[in-house]
Amino acid sequence: MRVLKFGGTSVGSIENIIQVKDIINDQEKKVVVLSAMSGTTNALVTISEHIKNEQKSKASAIIDGLEISYKETTQALFSNEEILLNVQEYVQDIFYYLRRSTDKKYDQLLYNTIVSYGELLSTYIFSAYIRQEGVRVQLLPALDFMRIDRNNEPDNFYIRQNIHRIIDELPVADVYVTQGFICLDVDGQVSNLQRGGSDYTATIIGAAIRAEEVQIWTDIDGFHNNDPRFVTNTTPISNLSFDEAAELAYFGAKILHPQTVTPVRELDIPVRLKNTMEPNSYGTLITHDVHGEGIKAIAAKDGITAIKIKSGRMLLAHGFLKKIFEIFERYETSIDMITTSEIAVSLTIDNATHLEAIVEELERFSFVEVDNEQSIICLVGNSIIYHNQTHKLFQILQDVDVRMISYGGSHNNISLLIHSDHKIETLQRLHRYLFESITV
Repeated sequence: MRVLKFGGTSVGSIENIIQVKDIINDQEKKVVVLSAMSGTTNALVTISEHIKNEQKSKASAIIDGLEISYKETTQALFSNEEILLNVQEYVQDIFYYLRRSTDKKYDQLLYNTIVSYGELLSTYIFSAYIRQEGVRVQLLPALDFMRIDRNNEPDNFYIRQNIHRIIDELPVADVYVTQGFICLDVDGQVSNLQRGGSDYTATIIGAAIRAEEVQIWTDIDGFHNNDPRFVTNTTPISNLSFDEAAELAYFGAKILHPQTVTPVRELDIPVRLKNTMEPNSYGTLITHDVHGEGIKAIAAKDGITAIKIKSGRMLLAHGFLKKIFEIFERYETSIDMITTSEIAVSLTIDNATHLEAIVEELERFSFVEVDNEQSIICLVGNSIIYHNQTHKLFQILQDVDVRMISYGGSHNNISLLIHSDHKIETLQRLHRYLFESITV
């Protein structure tokens, strides 16, 4: 059995929904994981923000517009009157609950519940549509088997036991449709795997059922060797290792959720990235196999904050780094890059929620400088720190103010910290050097 995940744009229009139906309708057994229809999650997040700010009329206006959009979609999608009425009733119920939310006190559970409606709507509508089109389908509710533990990690034993139980109890089907992103927490409350988490859902399920392959279908034909939003003439990469894909996803490649490969890499379950609009394109296949040497791709991660911690007491001071790390651990703030010298430590974070409190504690024993609006440029490839062309890339960065360099922490990754104003220019310059003038 395979697992196929389709993103919001893949189910974001009538034409795309029909295209997805054609892709999956091959009489092979599969689990299909769906995101919310494009634009829905953003609308639901905005609704929740208005509720939080006690702006009921603004929330209601967005709800009204969203409901009209769903009514138009269902009316156009269904020709079977009985199925249409059933879907319309479900959509009406969801929007009834959504309107009731505007009268409730805002908290995290309310937010999680509101944003879950997008996936509930897309999966119900899609499963009903492909049933109308003759596909043997069953809806597999994610909230019946997808759960995270107290560390917000997948409860793999619970997931594995329950997904098998539910599939065994359902009537036989070729396609099992389920929701990405949403789950229950350890207390049984509605939660989620954070934005982009539908990719993660797919590989969690893939590991639980020992899938032969997990496919991530989106609107681009696999990983590209640079960000096509900022750089022209990018090309897809046909093969990546799990390590290379994980580095690219973590450091900004939007096509894949950073945690996606984690559940399947130890089981050696391949992950294939495909383009819904061009299903015959090869895409990118991610396995343990290594193909080629040198730098394969460049990615950028924005929203980075650099922190320089300087102290005269650091010189040969035992436990100084431990003291720093304990502060970041206390505030559950991850560190991306770090460099050290005799008198200073420089590091980066991508979550500034607790920055003020962190700086306050650090200033009790050191001088602290904070630089906002930074970006990490990540260059990825198999064993690139040993490749004979890698050192030359620094020659083209003479006019770029590089704040930090991480070289050697991973064999597959070189990271540069720069001001975000220089990001696009740096991506373009690196691309011209690495992929246009030189074949690696």
